[in-house]
Amino acid sequence: MQIEVASIRIRKRIRKDLRDIDQLATSMDRFGQLHPITVTRRNVLIAGRRRLEAARRLGWSTIEATVVGKSDAAQRLELEIEENVQRSPLDRDELEQALVRLDRMRNPGFFRRLWYAVVAFFRRLFRVDDR
Repeated sequence: MQIEVASIRIRKRIRKDLRDIDQLATSMDRFGQLHPITVTRRNVLIAGRRRLEAARRLGWSTIEATVVGKSDAAQRLELEIEENVQRSPLDRDELEQALVRLDRMRNPGFFRRLWYAVVAFFRRLFRVDDR
């Protein structure tokens, strides 16, 4: 559900340093918001402070949010902790392999481009649609 950015209230947070908001804002501008923030029924932020700040910097008037029903202060804190702890970054090897794959996709060699052209030709010829 879309919620007005200006209506979201922020109370005491665990994370003090929001780190790299400009990078997150660039990502959100390019790809959109990949994960909703979490708020209470009264629009008090539970999780997603960095995403909210990035949306503000981008000038968004609304943001995608998940609204959590009845919860006490301990449950809200537990949700905030859980969301931050469970995010596991890629390790160095995984990131390197992913970047190599991306580079190959963006810059295919001659034979791969030729193969793509042949496949596209037959798809058009037989009106095959991948969707």
